[in-house]
This record gives sequence, structure tokens and C-alpha cells, in this order.
Amino acid sequence: MRLVDYVVNLLLSAILIVGAYQFYFWCQRNPLSPVRQFRLCIDERIPYWPSWVWIYSCLYYPIILYLNFVIGSAREFTYVATSYLLLLALQMLFFVFVPVATPPHWRAYNRVRTLSERFLALVQKFDAPSNSFPSMHTSVAMLTALHLAPHVGAAAFAFPLVIALSCLFTKQHYVIDLPAGAVLGWWTFAAYRSLI
Repeated sequence: MRLVDYVVNLLLSAILIVGAYQFYFWCQRNPLSPVRQFRLCIDERIPYWPSWVWIYSCLYYPIILYLNFVIGSAREFTYVATSYLLLLALQMLFFVFVPVATPPHWRAYNRVRTLSERFLALVQKFDAPSNSFPSMHTSVAMLTALHLAPHVGAAAFAFPLVIALSCLFTKQHYVIDLPAGAVLGWWTFAAYRSLI
């Protein structure tokens, strides 16, 4: 592909990411059943390390956008983008029909004392405690890793692993949200592979 193709794909990817979040935020405001919690005993034992917010937010988007540089054609870009839209639709079904929220006291851990905590507070300002299950961060990271694996090998799976850890240490997700998100990302990739 030409340089202009990469620029166009990056621009379209950024628009898709921003647009997808509008649906995510809509789900936060419009659950169709009572919001529940999926807390396990292990969830309370996981430490709160706000410095992981930098991975949670700042590693997440560049790796997703990096995918544009390994895509070989406009047709492949269209199918990859469609896989992310399919994943978004599946996530929305969970968020609307099975809304899950993290407990309020997890947000109270953030005393907004450090730069990391201030940044995490900004993230939490937009990202309500609902839309927890399955973890969208983990599902998107897994889908991204599966798209990247043919190009960068098994190292691609470090991405969903560190994203999952960041979800736990920032107290944004329950443990159970992570494997559910990984499976949803894997299933979406399998559906994508069947299309191409």
C-alpha cells in the first residue's frame, strides 16, 4: 500500500474508535435490566495500583492503530474493521441486557493524589463503573492480538495479557470479566476468519 493509504486507514481507524465509544457510552445510560455485580472473593485481594492506568489507556490505542501498518490491502482493512464492529455489537448486547458494574468502593480507592490517580480519575469521569462484563478492553486486545499474530508471532499475546492486568490493578474490572472478554474477542476473530 502507498503512504496515503496508511494515512487514510489511520484516519478511518481513529474515526471508528471515537464512533464506537458513542455506542459504549449509550449502553452505560440505557441498560434494559437491573445492573448487577459479579464480584468474587479474589477480586478484593487484587491490589489497587493506579500507575497501571498508563497501560490501560496509553498502550491500548497505539497497539490497535499499529494494526494499520500490517494490513496489506483496502479489502483486508474493510474486513478487519468489520470484525471490530461485530465485536462492538456483541459487547453492546451484554452491556444492555446483562449490565454489570464494579462496586462503588473501588472508585473510592482513588484519592487523586498522584499524576496516575488524576489520570485514572479523568478516565473514570467518562467510563462509568457499568459495562464491566465482559471486559471490552480485553476483548479488543485479544482481537487485535489475533490479527497481529501472523505478523509479529506469539509476542502479540502479551498485549491482551498486560491489558487484562491493567484492568485488574486499576480496579476497572472483575476477574471474571477478563476471560469472558478474551473468549468474545477470540470468537469474533473466528467469525472474521470464516468470512475471509
